Amino acid sequence: MNERDRAGVEAWRAMLLAYNAAMRAIDAELERTGSIPLTWYDVLLELNAAPGRKLRMQDLAGRVVLSRSRVSRLVDDMVRAGLVSRTRGEVDRREVWASITERGREDLRATAPRYLSGIERHFSSHLSDEEKVVVAVALTKVTAAHSPGGCTPEPMEARPPGRRGATG
Repeated sequence: MNERDRAGVEAWRAMLLAYNAAMRAIDAELERTGSIPLTWYDVLLELNAAPGRKLRMQDLAGRVVLSRSRVSRLVDDMVRAGLVSRTRGEVDRREVWASITERGREDLRATAPRYLSGIERHFSSHLSDEEKVVVAVALTKVTAAHSPGGCTPEPMEARPPGRRGATG
């Protein structure tokens, strides 16, 4: 493994460990304060931001950091708690939609300040302003590369001579 590959693996590992540590700490704080779990907050946040405050289940699964089967079980739990409703598509009855309820919006609003302070305490406060920008830009590039229509860069070795710059 060359130095560039090693740096990439180290960046990957650091990102995973930081994500895991910060998420666990934030989730533990939410639990201690009697707030909804972080996974529920994530689902409610996506539903609230969606047009009509609803998403097809497959689209919701693509927006949250959970497997499709996990999202389905999570939404089932949230339906039982009255935070989300499930409906069949009007045109295609095979489609299943999840919508945020008024109670879900109330819990989202009540949890938001705790969640945001958790982000500050367990993530942002450990980075300089410049590091925050670098991390945001770098991770946004990775996300964009894996989005529909994204362009996954060729490995450096596969690029023709003279095309070894950052933009390829």
